[in-house]
Amino acid sequence: MRKRLWYVMGLLVVAAMVLTACGQAATPEPTEAPPTEEPEQETDLPVRAAFVYIGPPGDLGWTYEHDRGRKMLEEALGDDVETTYIEDVPEGPDAARVIRQYAQEGWDIIFTTSFGYMDPTLEVAEEFPDVLFEHCSGYKTRENMATYFGRIYQARYLSGIVAGEMTDSNIIGYVAAFPIPEVIRGINAFTLGVRSVNSDAEVRVVWTNTWYDPVVEREAAEALLDEGADMIAQHQDTTEPQKAAAERDALSIGYDSDMRQFVGDTVLTSPQWNWGTYYVDTIQNVIDGTWESHQFWGGLETGVVQLAEISPLVPEDVREQVDAERERITGTDWDVFCGPLNDQDGDEAVADGECMSDGDMLNMEWFVEGVVGELQE
Repeated sequence: MRKRLWYVMGLLVVAAMVLTACGQAATPEPTEAPPTEEPEQETDLPVRAAFVYIGPPGDLGWTYEHDRGRKMLEEALGDDVETTYIEDVPEGPDAARVIRQYAQEGWDIIFTTSFGYMDPTLEVAEEFPDVLFEHCSGYKTRENMATYFGRIYQARYLSGIVAGEMTDSNIIGYVAAFPIPEVIRGINAFTLGVRSVNSDAEVRVVWTNTWYDPVVEREAAEALLDEGADMIAQHQDTTEPQKAAAERDALSIGYDSDMRQFVGDTVLTSPQWNWGTYYVDTIQNVIDGTWESHQFWGGLETGVVQLAEISPLVPEDVREQVDAERERITGTDWDVFCGPLNDQDGDEAVADGECMSDGDMLNMEWFVEGVVGELQE
């Protein structure tokens, strides 16, 4: 009987505990919820930009300035951008292989920095519609491919004023790469600057058919010096023509970079590129999601093209002439290729009061009066 009583009492205790527990589960005491942790946000990945160069950055000219622009881009945007480059890529089929490799590796935007890369860039852009492409100095575009260049002819015109005032022999030699509109336009602009202050001077052209060949460039400059030139200008990628002139006690005009810093004060000035301005703006547009295909052709007012510091050998009155013409270009509707202009044979090419269109300038295939040389086929 006692055992049964303890057994019944035990059952009652267990039942009470179960009921109590169930009651607590059904009506819990209000408690403060633990703080909710914010999920970690993914860090934005940098824009990855690849550059394809025709020569080495050590050319101190064309590629040197593109690479300086790439470094300016890294400095300006920091962790928001990652860059890489490859140098000495020949124009033609091999360029397509290199560009395609960057696209396959997942680079977001690829800058190809020579005219001969145009068709290879277009070919790869068609294969990789999600990759952005920027081609320097060309004219072919698509939805994911833009072109960019600068009105360097404006700075060339200003440098021609310096050359025209500083020559004694009135023979100015011009070492030129290829007879394409870009180079012809530069020769013409330079000659117009020369002749604006010295109608007796002539600009003699020698073609090298190369962008970057220090030996050939030097030989061409020496041939012009042998003909009586006391001033050497160029559309080439190295400082060899300037060095050749300095060694013969002649003066020179550089190109691409401020070549006076590499050769000395005999380089009176240089039409100079400043690609960093463009590269920073372009990548910022990619970051902001506002990049669109375009054809950029900026002038002196953009800072992409400029005239390098003028040598102390140049008198103050010549500097003042350059400043006045710079203001004329940037502050009015006048430009270098506004008439009246005559062609090489003395025939009217642009009438007084008219200016060449961008299309006509970009397809220029004739020389202005004052140029001595032939356009090769």
